[in-house]
Amino acid sequence: MEISDTIAERAGERTVIRLTAAHPASDMIDLRSDTVTRPSDEMREAAADAAVGDDVHGDDPTVAELEARAAEIVGAEAALFVPSGTMGNQIAARVHTERGQEAITDRESHVVRYERAGFAQHSALQIRTIDAERGLPTPEQVEAAYLEGGLHRPETGLLSLENTHNARGGLALDPDAFAETVAAAHDLGVPVHLDGARVFNAAVANDVDVTAYTEPVDSVMFCLSKGLGAPIGSMLAGSEAFIEAAIGIRKLLGGGMRQAGMVAAPGLLALENRDHLQTDHENATTLAAGLDEIEGLAVTPPETNIVLADTAGLDVTASTFLEAIEDEGVQASEFGPYTARFVTHWDVTAADIEAAIEAVQTRF
Repeated sequence: MEISDTIAERAGERTVIRLTAAHPASDMIDLRSDTVTRPSDEMREAAADAAVGDDVHGDDPTVAELEARAAEIVGAEAALFVPSGTMGNQIAARVHTERGQEAITDRESHVVRYERAGFAQHSALQIRTIDAERGLPTPEQVEAAYLEGGLHRPETGLLSLENTHNARGGLALDPDAFAETVAAAHDLGVPVHLDGARVFNAAVANDVDVTAYTEPVDSVMFCLSKGLGAPIGSMLAGSEAFIEAAIGIRKLLGGGMRQAGMVAAPGLLALENRDHLQTDHENATTLAAGLDEIEGLAVTPPETNIVLADTAGLDVTASTFLEAIEDEGVQASEFGPYTARFVTHWDVTAADIEAAIEAVQTRF
């Protein structure tokens, strides 16, 4: 059987999904991201049976239930269902700031690396980056980066933090250090937004309630469609006044949805069933240990569900490495010229992890 390559056009880039007779898509162990999870039968049934209304008019009961429950879990006054985490971050920046201000963030943060300069495009913000250890600026770094503004200089309008920190390998920030940094910004009168796409992973890793990260900040975004396993959507939470303003910005950005209860219902299930996150972390630890046995492959011990592997010692680029392991039935993603990223999730079992390790070891 011969299966030709499938070409997907996304954001002006060509993503090639290689399907081979030896390893059709259904047989692949997909560790590219935790966004690849497929909805469970229970989620599909919940979507089909969901009570719906027009959410732009505010009368979708399932969306309302999801928003209320999300706010309760993260200790916020209110929450808003948005199509994506990126949109949630962009809405937060627009609500918190005035045009021409600066946003402080780590130089490797998602809002800098992966959101197409959205802070500049949507909110007219200048970004002041900090090379922060583990991705968390210290209080001293926040104070040093802060600007009061004036005739010639912009003023600091926002501190944007990320937890877990994706580009730095899924690092789970220390709750006490996190709170100190947030307090330093607040002492300067600067609001703090948390890109908490995987904040529940951070809470599990540090054995704390998620509110240890979400209650100190002024707003938080977290994804339903990453580690939690829902097919679509993210949540943005904050004060009632913040969410009221956020609704208008969501509409401006094209995020107003109609009978959204059909995608909110799986999100509710995902939000209430988070026990698998610990298993994901354990699988990541097993995967890292197995990959690290390969001579020349340098693997960073994971803190959550993200494993980074440096291929330089194998004398191959990450791209070449990924092509080779895909031929063996394992998919991961390129995270730099010599960095491959593996992400565990609820669609991947312990047996899959052992099979993936064996497949990569066979090739290298």
